[in-house]
Amino acid sequence: MTPEQQTAVEGLLRSHAAAPGGLLPLLHAVQDQLGYLPPAAVPLIASAFNRTRAEIEGVISFYHDFHTEPPARHTLRLCRAEACQCMGGEALAAQLRDSLGLPDEGVSADGELGLIPVYCLGACACAPALELDGRLHARVTPDKLRQLLQGLKGGEGAC
Repeated sequence: MTPEQQTAVEGLLRSHAAAPGGLLPLLHAVQDQLGYLPPAAVPLIASAFNRTRAEIEGVISFYHDFHTEPPARHTLRLCRAEACQCMGGEALAAQLRDSLGLPDEGVSADGELGLIPVYCLGACACAPALELDGRLHARVTPDKLRQLLQGLKGGEGAC
C-alpha cells in the first residue's frame, strides 16, 4: 500500500470506525476512493474495528463487489443469461476468450480489460448485450465486439 493509500484508509477509518455498523460503509468508501481494497489495509481495518484479520477478510470475500486487486482500466460485463445466449452470446464469450486469453472472467494480461460475466443486464429484447465501462451495448455482433475491443469505443448503445 502506498503512503497516499494508507493516509486515505486512515482518514476513512476515523470517520467510519466509531459508527455502529460502520464496517461495510468503510469497505465501500475505501474501494470507492482507491478502486479496490488493498490487502495491506486489512490489518488497519481489523484493528480499528477490534476484529481479526480473518473476520475482515471473510467479509470482503463474502461480497462479490469487493475487490482486493487493482481494477482493470476498462470493465466489460458480458450478459450470460438465456436471451443473450440464444442470440449469440456464447459466440461473443468465445471471441473474448480467444482475444483476451482468459476463461470466462478475469483481467487481461496487460491490465487493460476486466471481463465479468453477469446474468442479466435488462436488455433482453436487444440481445446479446454487454456493458463496457458502464455503457450498455446491445445487439452486439462479433464485428461490433471487435470494434469495441480495438479502440474501446464505437458501437451503438441500447436499442
